[in-house]
Amino acid sequence: MSLVLHVLGPAAVLAYAVLGGVFLAFSDFIMRALSLQRGGGGVEAMQAINREVFRWVFMPLFLGMAVVSLALAAFGVFAPGALGGRTVAAAGLVYLLGCFAVTVVGNVPMNERLARLDRNDETSLVYWTDRYLPRWTTWNTVRTVACVSSAALLMHGLQSSTSP
Repeated sequence: MSLVLHVLGPAAVLAYAVLGGVFLAFSDFIMRALSLQRGGGGVEAMQAINREVFRWVFMPLFLGMAVVSLALAAFGVFAPGALGGRTVAAAGLVYLLGCFAVTVVGNVPMNERLARLDRNDETSLVYWTDRYLPRWTTWNTVRTVACVSSAALLMHGLQSSTSP
């Protein structure tokens, strides 16, 4: 196993798991708690969350793992015969498609629309309840599964590459 993969691999497993945990928290209880807020309280809270996500550790980790995932996928393409090469590549591709692409195509457009809404407007509350909550949470659950799957695949691929 290359030195880069030896160092990058375990860190990437951990990062995939951390991101999966963040997404799991939203799908499991944060969105449900926001849905219980009266009036536009849930809308306002999610608008604040969507603004703050750019200012902290999450965004560099999320974007950084897209780059790492590209590198892992490339490793598998250029070293498919290496023990675990295909599994390592699969880990990267699952993140890129199931987390990163889903975020860009699914969750971000909904977040951008939500950002433009007035939390007290009745049509905003209808959008929040009927469209945003169920769809955003569904796509978020896909991201959760993708991150956890990427962590498991990468861990398996790394174990395969170090097995005698």
